[in-house]
Amino acid sequence: MSNENLYREAVATKLQQTTRRHFLQGCTTGMGAMWMAMQQHADAASRHQPIHDSQNPLSPLPSPLPGKAKRVIYLHMIGAPSQLELFDYKPDLKRLDGKDTPQSFLEGKRFAFIQGTPKMLGPQYPFAQYGESGAWVSDRFPHFTKHVDDVCFIKTMQTDQFNHGPAQLMVHTGQARMGYPSIGSWTTWGLGTENENLPGFFVLLSGGRQPRVGKALWSGGFLPSVYQGVQCRSQGDPILNISNPDAVSRDRRRTMLDTLNRLNQRNNETFGDPETLTRIAQYEMAFRMQAAVPEAMDIRDEPAHIHTMYGTEPGKESFANNCLLARRLAERDVRFIQLFDWGWDSHGAGKDEALNEGFKDKCKQVDQPISALLTDLKQRGMLEDTLVIWSGEFGRTPMRENRGGSEMRFIGRDHNPGAFTLWMAGGGVKPGYSHGETDAVGYSAAENPVPLRDFHATLLHLLGFDHNKLSYPFQGLNQKLTGVQPARVIHDILA
Repeated sequence: MSNENLYREAVATKLQQTTRRHFLQGCTTGMGAMWMAMQQHADAASRHQPIHDSQNPLSPLPSPLPGKAKRVIYLHMIGAPSQLELFDYKPDLKRLDGKDTPQSFLEGKRFAFIQGTPKMLGPQYPFAQYGESGAWVSDRFPHFTKHVDDVCFIKTMQTDQFNHGPAQLMVHTGQARMGYPSIGSWTTWGLGTENENLPGFFVLLSGGRQPRVGKALWSGGFLPSVYQGVQCRSQGDPILNISNPDAVSRDRRRTMLDTLNRLNQRNNETFGDPETLTRIAQYEMAFRMQAAVPEAMDIRDEPAHIHTMYGTEPGKESFANNCLLARRLAERDVRFIQLFDWGWDSHGAGKDEALNEGFKDKCKQVDQPISALLTDLKQRGMLEDTLVIWSGEFGRTPMRENRGGSEMRFIGRDHNPGAFTLWMAGGGVKPGYSHGETDAVGYSAAENPVPLRDFHATLLHLLGFDHNKLSYPFQGLNQKLTGVQPARVIHDILA
């Protein structure tokens, strides 16, 4: 008997031995699998879980609820800028400058660089009111003052994390531990993206260093890896391996990919594994990205007046360049654009960290580009459905740090999780509005405290999600961005 006949006989015997139970339980095309798939889809729909096309996991999806924001640009100042030198003006703190800190401010509190009894520290820069809203802003942000009537301030943000790394994780993942999806990953998992040639979640870095916890801030966590952030570089290829090797032309790459796709398609027909179709889709997207990413990331074709407005310098790493890139990505319908700018840790260890030296430089680096971004989005009619967010990871104390009680040449403030300022613009938030009030010295929330989970619930609401229903099963729980504690949407800040 030939080898072919032996093979056919073996297959026939195997089929005869296949029971009905085996067919229902094990066959991916069986009734059991079909029933399970239907149940999973029904369950996902009831929890507002997105149901993705297996061949294109980033295909755009409608939001379950009406949402004002179609995309997000998040500007995170790594290191936590002092709200008392930017947006939270406290004249009483100015009068207390140089006096001993009350013991009630110190008892039961943890500090990084405060020992003994520190001196109170008044605002280091003059403030004034701007716009019809009368928002208080210091002279460190002169360009930004033109936009206060477009901005919604939250003065009473709170976190339960004291150190930079865990606090940054809390802001961007809702958890102080690594391994959880970032806001950008939740957003692209829930809504996909409208540009099939670009990733749905971009990450842009400036300031010369990465955040302390690195890529955990834009991780997909337990969500499928396709929803994690894609980090771009300011020099060389914007994304690693985006260019073909020198000896490989685009036509040759297309031929190679077609051959690989045929093999994957044959594998799918044999085994019916949906991940195979996803793999094909990802290879195709990578091929399209090779043309789309370099074009989107090249700011040299912008007109001269745009470069002047942003203060950009093509070819260099800068926050200004990243703000212009954010606008370019937003107009190409990228869903979530995350900017991290390092260098805002306002201690008094040296001139680069101090409020009276390094702080000035950081403010000068970001003020004009932020103003330009808001202007640019507004003049293009994009601010209405683009949510722009600015924040650090916690606030700063109203007392001066004193490492061992010694007087230091450089002035700094310590970490303060009890109150910090976050602002938003566009995307359905109330313009020219300030929410919450801190106490007389800006140390803690006096009215309308806003825990981070409430901010996350509000962000999801603006995107068209119920934070209680957007969940993903992991480790026996339906995991949510807002965690297990009660969270509420801040309706007062909605337009």
